[in-house]
Amino acid sequence: MKEQSKLVRSQAQRSQNREHSVPLYLTSSFIFDDAEQGRAIFAGEEDGNVYSRYSNPNTNEFIQKVCDMEGAEMGLAFSSGMAAVFASFAALLKSGDHIVACRSIFGSTHQLFTMLFPKWGITTTYVDASTPEKWESAIQENTRMIFIETPSNPGLELIDLEWLGNFKEKYPDIILNVDNCFATPYLQKPIAYGFDLVSHSATKYMDGQGRVLGGIVVGKQVLMDEIMFFIRHTGPAMSPFNAWIISKSLETLPLRMDRHCSNALDVAKKLEEHAEIALVRYPFLPSHPQYELAKKQMKAGGGIVTFIVKGGFDRAKRFLDCLKMILITSNLGDSRSIATHPASTTHSKLTDEERESIGIQPGTIRISVGLEDINDIMDDLLQALENSK
Repeated sequence: MKEQSKLVRSQAQRSQNREHSVPLYLTSSFIFDDAEQGRAIFAGEEDGNVYSRYSNPNTNEFIQKVCDMEGAEMGLAFSSGMAAVFASFAALLKSGDHIVACRSIFGSTHQLFTMLFPKWGITTTYVDASTPEKWESAIQENTRMIFIETPSNPGLELIDLEWLGNFKEKYPDIILNVDNCFATPYLQKPIAYGFDLVSHSATKYMDGQGRVLGGIVVGKQVLMDEIMFFIRHTGPAMSPFNAWIISKSLETLPLRMDRHCSNALDVAKKLEEHAEIALVRYPFLPSHPQYELAKKQMKAGGGIVTFIVKGGFDRAKRFLDCLKMILITSNLGDSRSIATHPASTTHSKLTDEERESIGIQPGTIRISVGLEDINDIMDDLLQALENSK
């Protein structure tokens, strides 16, 4: 079956009740037919669920759908996107290891690299995403992992996945790890370029309606086995209810992403022509410095548009306060359009210099373009620009 068909038709095995829709498996544990089966499952000689902190039919179904989309050997579900990202580091790194990361990353991931990991003897070197020639000089003898976001949050910088996959061939022991949340596995498939691990905040486009939290990591079996050991004994498990919600939502992910992308491209084009906008960034906008790369490795440009309003922080604040339909929240990937001021929210813990280095200005606004009629979205943006002068 094609990808869309798999997303719609793949589900947990039906029970003796012959249900049409997958039931919720709201159980903490699972019983064994006899003592020998319990022994065999714990020993890994027989497949089976033991405890919902380890696995559950609802989480298993969700994981399988994402593995199918990403082309991954194995996956694990988590209670949130940051739990997934953290586990992809903590399970595989030790004191003395070194990470090379693109400079433009989510604020909480930056805090891991700069505030938490140094306490455990793990260091990080940042490299500008747009200058791949500098990645070579950042590699050290103790480099264990390369971590990237592409497109990045919120600057929408891109990294050439094919180039980085080829680069890794010189360093086979280094793990290539990518946060693919902005693109989703519908628009971009890093494993096809040689990446080892792919993480997502399922809270975003995978759910798509701002209802539940979740995260997932998929990738090579040998690495996922280590992450499995980590989460079995640390407990960042996704709840069966959240897995059920997100798995059902994945059935419509391609349809929703097509609309997110078409709306976002229209917003980017119209804002670029507006006199009160200093800069617009969107991967499929011809003015984007990596437009050709975006077309090469992404099916479409995604649902996020970043722009800078003239007038700095005060103007940006007035603009947000003038919005009538578009919501102000730090989330993204919702069916409803959302506006965020990264400098004072998601990336507020960065220094001014750090924000400047990844393109976050006081007047930067990030719009997660929703599924509303494009005319309603634009009317709200234009009236807010007019009334915030």
